[in-house]
Amino acid sequence: MKTAKFRIGQVVKHRLFPFRGVIFDVDPQFNNTDEWYEAIPAEVRPRKDQPFYHLLAENSETEYIAYVSEQNLLEDETGEPVRHPQLREMFNKAPDGSYAPKDRARH
Repeated sequence: MKTAKFRIGQVVKHRLFPFRGVIFDVDPQFNNTDEWYEAIPAEVRPRKDQPFYHLLAENSETEYIAYVSEQNLLEDETGEPVRHPQLREMFNKAPDGSYAPKDRARH
């Protein structure tokens, strides 16, 4: 199993589709439903044996949660802020434009 290339709080963009987002969780390998996986067109369907990332994602029209394979992500170097509404709940913005996870309250 390989080490994740991207980190929580990093801003990334999709290699094929016009969206970007902030990573909020990482699965060491595929951990979603078969239905989700089979819905991806076969010609662009990623391998399951790689890290998959949960993103607070956005495109030009909307914000949503995305689940993306490592092979389909690139670092977003625009420096533009991400506007996802859940961002402030999970992260503080760091001086370098990345996002630092907020400390979770311990119960």
